[in-house]
Parts: sequence; structure tokens; C-alpha cells
Amino acid sequence: MLWVNGIYKCFNAGTVNEKIALHNVSLYLEKGDFVTLIGGNGAGKSTLLNCIAGVYPVDKGSITIDGVDVTKLSEYKRAAFLGRVFQDPMMGTASDMGIEENLALAYRRGQRRGLKWGITNKERELYKKLLSQLGLGLENRLSTKVGLLSGGQRQAITLLMATLKRPKLLLLDEHTAALDPKTAEKVLELTDTIVKESNLTTLMVTHNMRDAIKHGNRLIMMHEGRIILDIRGEEKKKLTVENLLERFGKVSGEEFANDRALLS
Repeated sequence: MLWVNGIYKCFNAGTVNEKIALHNVSLYLEKGDFVTLIGGNGAGKSTLLNCIAGVYPVDKGSITIDGVDVTKLSEYKRAAFLGRVFQDPMMGTASDMGIEENLALAYRRGQRRGLKWGITNKERELYKKLLSQLGLGLENRLSTKVGLLSGGQRQAITLLMATLKRPKLLLLDEHTAALDPKTAEKVLELTDTIVKESNLTTLMVTHNMRDAIKHGNRLIMMHEGRIILDIRGEEKKKLTVENLLERFGKVSGEEFANDRALLS
């Protein structure tokens, strides 16, 4: 479903601020893979996600989604293949519009739009059913403006919007980092449920080692713009934070120095 083939990305090339963010990164995801991506600050996690999404053009290499080479496609054209949830709960939704209006925008994604865009009763029932599965009581608040909701509620709606049309690839960019621990756990449970039920191919960036180990069927660790660990299957199920830190040290030759990840 995703093939990242030998991509490079350098910022401020030829200047004193030159930074090689990605160095010959290759990654292959089968359909239905749920991959967690972790690494220290500046490891290249978010840059990789942004290159896949088309936010940054790659300097070298190619990106293919479901057999389509999207390397040269702009971000908005690539969006037809992708669902994305950002770290900031304020992104991904229109705060001045109601819950059902936000869902309607996501539901009409990729369709031709004319003057007739009102929400039908059949559509409204679908939204109620989907919202009830979140367990947040939002199915009875369809007209409530999204800007009045809590961060966790907004992130749950953003997740629902990103997966409403079953994208080829779901990108989660530290989507629980701005939430309190209890709310973050709830959103991650919803993520697991939605990904499993829809068999979505998912790439989730996280700073939390325990979350990276607990969720998904495969864990990838990056360091200095390279993928240094790729752990899956039974090996991942037996993994602990201590094991992961030990393996990181052996492969990189240094200690994992990221307080945010270690303290989470």
C-alpha cells in the first residue's frame, strides 16, 4: 500500500544551516499494516510523514501509494489517497461549523459539488451512528460548533473525518501528544478500533515508547534521518521499553536522549 523508495530530504542546502533530514529512507507497508514510528528530536519522523503527504518535495527517491507514483503530485492531489490527523486538536476541523457540517465536508471529499449540499436525514442518521461508537455523547449534539468541544472530543471527530472515506493510507502525526493521559488513551483506543474495523494501512508517529510498543503490528525507530530498527510480529509483542532502549544503543552506538519519550 505504501512504498517509500530511497528518499532524501535536505533543508537549507549549501548554507551553514544545512540539515539532512532524511538519508536514503526506504519503507514498505502492506495493506492493513499499523506501523508506529518513534525516534528522538530531529530523527526525521515528522519529515518522513510530511514527505509522504506532499508537504515537502523529496530531493531524491520515490513514493508510491497503492501502485500510484505520487512523488511529483502536489499536496492537495495526494490528499485523495490520504487521511491525516495532526498533533494540534484545532487542526483538521472547522471550529465555526457544527459537528454534522464538519462530517459532511469529509463525507463529500473528492466528489463534485454543486448548489445542492444540504445534509439529508439518511446522512444525519449515519453521522449519529458513527458518533455513538465514539462513546462521547456527541451523537446528540450534531449542531454544536466544533470550537466549543474539548481537545479530546475534537481529536476524536478529526479521526472520524480522516477515516470516513476509508483512505488508502492513514497518517497520524503525534495525534495524542497535546491531550491529557486519560483522554490520549481514549483516543488511542478509538484509533485501534477504527483501524482494525476498516483494515486501514496506518503510519503513526508518536513520542511515547509505551504507546509505540502497545499499538500496531510493527514498530520502526528512526535516528539521524535513517531507519535503524524495524520490529514486527511476535518480536514486537514481547518488546519492552528497556529492550527497545538497549537495541537502540546497540544499533546507534549512543544512548537514547529524549526526555519527552522517556518520561511519557
